[in-house]
Amino acid sequence: MPFPRIVPSALWLVLHLTAGPCRRGAASAGRAARGATEVCAKGTMTASPCCAIPAGTNVTLSCQLAAPRARGWCRAAIFLNSSEQSRAQGGSVSKTLLVTAQGRHYFTCKCIGGGRTALICGIDIHCGNPPDEPRNVSCIQKGTQGRPTCTWHKGRLTYLPTAYGIQLSNGTNTFSFPEEAPSQVLFGSGALSRLDFGSNYSVVVSASNPLGNASSQPLTFTLIDIVKPLPPEFSVEFDDSSGTSCTIVWHHEAQAQHCRLRHRPLGRHGWSTVESLSRERFHLQGLEPDTAHEFQVSCRMLPGRGLWSDWSSSQGSTPAAVPTGTLDVWYRQQELHSGLQNLSFFWKALSRWEAGGRILCYNVTLEALEQGKLPAQSHRTTRTSFSRVTPRAGHRVTVTAQSPRGSSAPATVLTHLGSPDLPPPQRVSAVGLGNSSILVSWSPPARAALPLGGYLVEWAEPWREPQLQPPHSWVKLPPSHLSTVIAEHIRDNVCYQIHVSALYQDRAGQAASVRGNSTAQAPSAGPQMVTTPWASGVLVSWEEIPAPQQRGCITGYHIYLHRKDGQGQPEVHAVPAGAPRSLHLPHLEPGEHHELWMTAATAAGEGPRGNSDSVCLDGAGDWLTLGLICSFSILSACLCSVPPARRVLRWLLSLLLPQWHSKAIPDPANATWARSLAAAKAELSAPSSPFLPGGAFEEPEASPVEETPAQPEPPKAGDKEEVGSAGSRGHGEWAAESSPEEQQLPELYQRLLLEAMEPPEPVYICNRGSLAPEPAPEPEPSPLPVFPTSAFVPAALCCPGSLTLDRVKLSS
Repeated sequence: MPFPRIVPSALWLVLHLTAGPCRRGAASAGRAARGATEVCAKGTMTASPCCAIPAGTNVTLSCQLAAPRARGWCRAAIFLNSSEQSRAQGGSVSKTLLVTAQGRHYFTCKCIGGGRTALICGIDIHCGNPPDEPRNVSCIQKGTQGRPTCTWHKGRLTYLPTAYGIQLSNGTNTFSFPEEAPSQVLFGSGALSRLDFGSNYSVVVSASNPLGNASSQPLTFTLIDIVKPLPPEFSVEFDDSSGTSCTIVWHHEAQAQHCRLRHRPLGRHGWSTVESLSRERFHLQGLEPDTAHEFQVSCRMLPGRGLWSDWSSSQGSTPAAVPTGTLDVWYRQQELHSGLQNLSFFWKALSRWEAGGRILCYNVTLEALEQGKLPAQSHRTTRTSFSRVTPRAGHRVTVTAQSPRGSSAPATVLTHLGSPDLPPPQRVSAVGLGNSSILVSWSPPARAALPLGGYLVEWAEPWREPQLQPPHSWVKLPPSHLSTVIAEHIRDNVCYQIHVSALYQDRAGQAASVRGNSTAQAPSAGPQMVTTPWASGVLVSWEEIPAPQQRGCITGYHIYLHRKDGQGQPEVHAVPAGAPRSLHLPHLEPGEHHELWMTAATAAGEGPRGNSDSVCLDGAGDWLTLGLICSFSILSACLCSVPPARRVLRWLLSLLLPQWHSKAIPDPANATWARSLAAAKAELSAPSSPFLPGGAFEEPEASPVEETPAQPEPPKAGDKEEVGSAGSRGHGEWAAESSPEEQQLPELYQRLLLEAMEPPEPVYICNRGSLAPEPAPEPEPSPLPVFPTSAFVPAALCCPGSLTLDRVKLSS
């Protein structure tokens, strides 16, 4: 180490540590152990202690004016940083102050009088800390030809002028080096002289200020330990045949014998690192094809010794390759009308490494398993799904991925319309593991007709629309796996429908289903129910809680039935999940009011109640009302069977009904010619009472009536015959115009009256070409008719060529 450089550094350090802290221009400053005096032209100022003090020190300040003549007209005052602290009449003043703030404090003495202020003298006091022990000392040399530099952490700020220096020892000699660019910062640094590779060195960093001294712990090293090589230069050569490998060649300083390499696809955060590279060439494999990569290399002097160099970087893209993976394909089947079905196929995209780079498209081929159903069809798509409507039959579907370098191996799946001979797995269960994952377990199927090829696990949200379901919600497993943890597209507090199927030669058998959730909370709402009285009880039905409010898989429902008087505890009826959403609660006491409500529960607990409803079945009063109605009906029937009672009842009803209802409908039998015929008939035979003994009325026997054709006479103009009395239309006079056919009516009515005297028979009403039996009304005479009277006499007989009323013309 050159001596001319060491001597000036040592002299600078000695002078810096022994220099007096209190100086001001040309004025002299004396340094005492406990105080200092500043002598000026107009006076003297003394501070004790001075001039570097720790925080919380009491400092006594005094000021003495030099000119006696000035003592009479001014007052001496002490100021701290331009703020007056004390003043006194005469030529002197003294004050003791507590100094707590760290840093530089400027005390001055001034003469105040006659409206003027004159500066007499001043003194500086520094309040600070003694130096801390320097820590984290380290030395580094950049490159084999660089200059060593040591750095350290100073600790807390001292607020005082503090000198730092480096003592370097090689076991024989000690050399000192000052701090470069001293400043009040937390870190310090200093440069050393050239070192050689064959020596061991020790470095100690020392610090000193008026309040104390400190030194660091020694740092021992060799030059190899502190040398940091320069970043190496390297190049990357890609293997075009595979697309997943490359060769890296680098050049470094002659002394660097150990390097490391890291790489990643461009834009990703994680690195893949390869260390312990002792050669300058390395063949790297396992890269993603057709992908831009970033490569970095770093070196150090020896394995396990020395400092790593900074990373040197390079970028490059791997070429595309032939796909090496096989697509994972599955399907969903939906039956349509008219013998059609909708087949939807899904597959998981290959990784970049399996695809050999970028996938251009996917080729889908459909082939019906039954001959003549449908010819083979090929389709191309850029999506990871494909749908097609086909006849309802089994199909063989093949899907391949196409890249710029070729196609992947074909993935084949067989659809089917149902395979009862392919049983499902047994004892399927789902257990939530939290953290958005579910454990699904099962047992092998029993008595399978075909060899078992594996298992398929599917999951979906049951209340979510199929088009909104996330893709790729299935996983295929080998036959040896009887459980799996599903975590893809799984959300917490959501119920999933899980299907497990056994695979038989690329064909899925029947599926076993189970519901599961990763985590669950109590439902946030209760079911909305509807109550219906039913068979001496009540039928309760309800709807599912909306999916966002279920917050997991519903395990059951609770129906609460409570008497409204509040006595006793409510009855609780449990309904497991999956059962019909209705329950009949029998044997409710009639006339009592009951309150019903429902709750739903998950594995986390029971949720709040839903809507409430009050139920009261019909009581004894309703049965009494029904009995009274029945009794009144029976009594009325009995009374109506007695003629005097019937007449009284009719009279009472005539008073209650409207007046128009009491008017009789005009009867053609009451016409003038009809009455004359009745009178002639009365002369021939004795009158007969319309009532039989005991009040029973017998219907006259039906007899055939023949319509005698007659030659009608031509009617005269304006010739009319009255057949009723005057009144409004529908309720007044009816006038019938005479016609040739109508002239035959008197003979007909005469025959009808004669037939009426014979024993009664069932009455028939004639419509054109049809006979309809109808009970005849009783011919009860009444002065106050209540119901409309019959338009004809009770006996109306029908026969071929039957009489109809469409030939009778009535006029008002």
